[in-house]
Amino acid sequence: MLDIRPATPADVPTILRFIRELAAFEREPDAVKATEEDLLRDGFGETPYFKVLMASHDGEAAGFAFYFFQYSTWTGSPSLYLEDLYVTPKHRKHGLGKALMRRLAGVAMAAGCKRFQWAVLDWNTPAIGFYESIGARVLPDWRTVRVDGEALAALATR
Repeated sequence: MLDIRPATPADVPTILRFIRELAAFEREPDAVKATEEDLLRDGFGETPYFKVLMASHDGEAAGFAFYFFQYSTWTGSPSLYLEDLYVTPKHRKHGLGKALMRRLAGVAMAAGCKRFQWAVLDWNTPAIGFYESIGARVLPDWRTVRVDGEALAALATR
């Protein structure tokens, strides 16, 4: 049986485990610096910066969708941004990924979003195929741009 529900503070250890598993899959196992305290503060505190949907299969935690809202100046409306989608290898091919995406699309529509977007690594062809199968378009002309760490601090002080 498949179940999808909003995460609670009690889910934070599982959320962090899923984040670490996803980072290992994405060939960046040492990149995760987030702690349980960070997730509790930033997702379940007074001003949450993100939301999480938890998926379970036959009563076992099986995956999650980690998302937040942003604003599209082009559409003049909020957008839902999916930061992470992860289903454990054991629970893949049971429809959990599609169920999470369908639920997120419903969340986006209910919030008045005209856009639901995310990024995917160019080598992750199974994910790209999955996303295209549910109607998503991969935008080849756009590149992710990031400033972090010391470069961010330097930019802020220039």
